[in-house]
Amino acid sequence: MAERIDINRIQKDMFINHKGEPYRVLDYDHVKPGKGQAFVRVKAKNMLTGNVIEITYKASDSIELADFEQVFAEYSYNDQHNYYFLNQQTYEMIAIPYENIKEEADFLKEGMQVIVFLYEGRPVGIELPKHVELKVIETEPGVKGDTVSGGTKPAKLETGKIIQVPLFVNEGDVIKVDTRTGSYVERVK
Repeated sequence: MAERIDINRIQKDMFINHKGEPYRVLDYDHVKPGKGQAFVRVKAKNMLTGNVIEITYKASDSIELADFEQVFAEYSYNDQHNYYFLNQQTYEMIAIPYENIKEEADFLKEGMQVIVFLYEGRPVGIELPKHVELKVIETEPGVKGDTVSGGTKPAKLETGKIIQVPLFVNEGDVIKVDTRTGSYVERVK
């Protein structure tokens, strides 16, 4: 029997069961309207389909936690359908369909350490490090003196992802990127 908790104990990144399927909590909001009963609005990602939905619970509800196993793995390669990770304990390859990790795939680099989530023994998603260092392979040249103006420009990273960076970032620079927001953090070198 899966563990149940009071909805008021919900937290970001928690795994819950909703209508028999596993979801990961992306965000939540406790709402106390002037009239009527308090409720909790939860934004969650279906770990099997990748769809994001909003679920509303009454403040008196309890939720069922989803039973996930976490495995440390290293990203190896991808083909047109799957991304392959090397399990760090068993050295077996774990294949995850692109659809399950399309947001995370933009930041994956060969050799990167990730956490693979297994639901009922089958891989359904990954967690990236909070920050990754990636090389800028394409961007407009920086303009001398443009260091504090606050302007941004698009830059293509070695993984193919395009993000906004400050004007002083150049091709060949290595930058730190926040994988949760997809935003520039700092220039590393």
